[in-house]
Amino acid sequence: MTAAPATLPAAPAAPAAGGDRAGGRAGELGPVPTWRLAALAALASIVGLLAPLDPVVSLVAVNAVVLVAGLADWWRAPRPGALRVERELPGVVGLDQEADLRWRVTNPARRPVTVRLADQLAPSLRAATRRATLRVPAGGRAAARTALRPSRRGRFTPTELVLRVDGPWGLAARQGRRSLPATLRVYPPFRSRKEAELRIERARILDVGLRSARGRGGGTEFDALREYTVDDEFRRIDWAATARSGKPIVRTYRAERNQTVLVLLDTGRVMAGVVEALPRDGEAAPGTEVAPAVPRLEHAMDAVLMLTAVSTRLGDRAGFVAFADEVRGVVPPGHTRAQLTRVTEAMYDLEPRLVESDYRAAFADTLARFRRRALLVVLTELIPAAVTETLLPALPLVTRDHLVIVAGVRDPAVDRWARAVPTEARTAFRKAAAVRALDDRRRIVTRLRGAGATVIDAVPGRLSGELADAYLKVKATGRL
Repeated sequence: MTAAPATLPAAPAAPAAGGDRAGGRAGELGPVPTWRLAALAALASIVGLLAPLDPVVSLVAVNAVVLVAGLADWWRAPRPGALRVERELPGVVGLDQEADLRWRVTNPARRPVTVRLADQLAPSLRAATRRATLRVPAGGRAAARTALRPSRRGRFTPTELVLRVDGPWGLAARQGRRSLPATLRVYPPFRSRKEAELRIERARILDVGLRSARGRGGGTEFDALREYTVDDEFRRIDWAATARSGKPIVRTYRAERNQTVLVLLDTGRVMAGVVEALPRDGEAAPGTEVAPAVPRLEHAMDAVLMLTAVSTRLGDRAGFVAFADEVRGVVPPGHTRAQLTRVTEAMYDLEPRLVESDYRAAFADTLARFRRRALLVVLTELIPAAVTETLLPALPLVTRDHLVIVAGVRDPAVDRWARAVPTEARTAFRKAAAVRALDDRRRIVTRLRGAGATVIDAVPGRLSGELADAYLKVKATGRL
């Protein structure tokens, strides 16, 4: 997906009063000397000292000549505002994916010019370079490019670009700032995309293969009538159809489509804690490099993308709500493929807020917006204090009329510490703390299940898959 290039036309000769004059003289520095001017001054000074004249007079004379030459060269250099500048920036790029940024400079003058430019790019965009030097022919155009590989998602808005145009002799240059606003959106990575495709295909195969057996299954939407077999349940018999045909007839059902799945993403302080990303088997092999630790919110976003992709591709309606101390973003349920893009757009620039999450307000807002029975998936962190004080008291609001799944990311480092064999006092204390933390977490999971919620507590790399499997199980058993 590529946005149209941001273009800054050449500044008019007489800009309107109060207009942006950054493209013309405004923002332009005085003469900028180059290394050639310094070399010329040094050479002229040596010549002046060797001349059979008064050294002081000679130095003053040659330096005056050099200064006049530099000023003349600066005066003949085209103004930065006379050049047409374009920045072609991709509209969207995925985190840790590579994209190209291109600069184009058009020279309307009758002689070629050398242009140096420096762009205002954030360090987290990890540009190969933010500078370029172009030799632009007379009446022509030149281009340069650099590679971007963002290390942080979010919205980036580079606005300024600095141009330095050399004079014909290369002794001095004109330099000015150009306002060239653009927007780059860095989306969260969809690392579980392949797993999502596998689950979608598996669900479709099972749907076709078990079509004739749905009378025994958990579907609740009427499909057809057929003759009774020994494997059918007695309660599925349609007595009116049996009386008409004179032989036992049963009703068959199919899994309902157009069900609603609402994902509630917690963006409060509990999601700011960092955990390392393990391979998808959940364990790092000895000697294997483990991915850098990232906030729990990043792992939860991958789960949001997977659940949205799987549910919409299987004909259900997926919606999204982001919240912390207040609701921060809402995407109404939809079932088209564009829904994944809408959800990504709604959450790509969300960062954790260091505040307590208000689950009650989030649930109340969700119920007010979406009254239809739905599968509510709450992605949060299972911290005992936060769950006991805020989440558990709010759960009855939604468990009465909806199916609820509460999912969290467990830190694999705590699991390792709990399994480790201590060799010194420090590791012994750490093991004891880890064992206690896991025990507290298991008790919280038990309390949440007792309150009527399905709980998924998975390490990074498994959360998305287990959440999708839980959704598919709900769909197959017709619990909605």
